Amino acid sequence: MSLKGIRKAVLQVDPYVPGKTTEEVMCEKGLKNVIKLGSNENPYGPFPNALKAMTEELSRLNTYPDVSFKEIKRAIADLSGLGSENVCISHGAEGMLQTIGKTFLDPGDEVIIPSSTYGLYREISKLMGARVIEVPMKGEHYIDLHGCLKVLSERTKLIWLNNPNNPTGTVFDREGIQGIFREMPSHSWVILDEAYGEFTDPSFLTDTASFIREGKNVISVRTFSKAFGLAGARIGYCLCSKELSVVIDTVSEPFNANRIGIAGALATLKDDREEYLKALSGIRKERERLIHGFENLGLRPVRSHANFVFVETGFNGAILADMMLDKGVIVRPCNGWDYPSSLRITVGTPRENEIMLLVLSETLEDLRKEVSH
Repeated sequence: MSLKGIRKAVLQVDPYVPGKTTEEVMCEKGLKNVIKLGSNENPYGPFPNALKAMTEELSRLNTYPDVSFKEIKRAIADLSGLGSENVCISHGAEGMLQTIGKTFLDPGDEVIIPSSTYGLYREISKLMGARVIEVPMKGEHYIDLHGCLKVLSERTKLIWLNNPNNPTGTVFDREGIQGIFREMPSHSWVILDEAYGEFTDPSFLTDTASFIREGKNVISVRTFSKAFGLAGARIGYCLCSKELSVVIDTVSEPFNANRIGIAGALATLKDDREEYLKALSGIRKERERLIHGFENLGLRPVRSHANFVFVETGFNGAILADMMLDKGVIVRPCNGWDYPSSLRITVGTPRENEIMLLVLSETLEDLRKEVSH
């Protein structure tokens, strides 16, 4: 790079690679219809009352939102069983993850990250000058909490854990986290990214609210992008202790969530619960259908607790995804997570899933013919 004066840590950071958009693929491939199953969005959102509230909020865009976000904090507190003083709002979950990095990490600190998980943890940590300690996955697809425990040191500042994990969709043993709390230094913090938590049975998740009430060094990061169907509205939040929430709000930029997103999130929680639960039920049902569909195609799906399914295909995932793209179906190859033969496929509507399975079947047949020749 020819630019001068850029921080050395910045030059070590890899740019985030998002999934392709529908518009992008239509333009590239000259297609009129594209099914997007690569970014883990909720096909049923935004829900009706959220849409109405966001539309009504448009006339107020000339003014800043309430900097303290009192109403949305109260609604989230009611949902979590904590107080509004335990809630911090952010510009998407990514905004909160960035703020956490800025709040805690000094150059030379160590962070612990599972080897195949959401990539932003690694890049945020590198940006702040931290040393990244990677822990191999257990049984290929599961976060290894015992492995995390073994690499704890006095230099450990953050332990980044995604539960359910992206891209595998797996959850970790909820009892295993207790061992980390017992052994980690008093200055270490567990960051639980629970962006996909609504899609699984609560019995599989850690009781983060109880940990916070007990004074454990833990932060739960959540989002309205997935289960609540507001990915484009960019509203995230965290749950943490009252003392830490003051620090996080101080580090966060002022007005770090927009009026339209806040209005949509609030209406979703207060007025759209029936639609939300219906969508959640539909996604869980279709998730099981996809797992059976992949098995019928001779593939190896991993049992998922999220709104996507991770599936081993036996072929190069990037090539397979590109071939499906030519036919108007966007899925996510997992080469970047060191799973070269795997795909991560979002659970869509029944019709979207039906078309995707058909395209996947045809593409696999084409690849098998090539191999046989």
